[in-house]
Amino acid sequence: DPHLVAQKCDGCGAHFFDRRNACASCFGTEYSAVDVASEGTLTSFTIVAFAAPGVEVPCVGGVIDCDGVSVRGNVINTEPDPDHVKLGMPVRLATYSMGEDDRGTEAIGFGFEPT
Repeated sequence: DPHLVAQKCDGCGAHFFDRRNACASCFGTEYSAVDVASEGTLTSFTIVAFAAPGVEVPCVGGVIDCDGVSVRGNVINTEPDPDHVKLGMPVRLATYSMGEDDRGTEAIGFGFEPT
């Protein structure tokens, strides 16, 4: 099953999705890879009207609480309006094809869809 992986600080338990030389919370330098929950709750969102070239708008950018880990991602497979997107809405990780490069390698994107 598709899932996200974060780096968890061994010192304080903070989670990061990028490479870190030191933890922003405790300055620790040791990390462990941990799986992130695939289901969560939408804690914040915005409806995006202007985006980079190639990004279809309007779309919904959100922050999802995945069992205590904050994940930024788009809310997909729903209409991008306040009648369909609500704070506290339960969502789950979903993947989709973003196309192929010149060699036929498929790029896979992720977002979160309402459950």
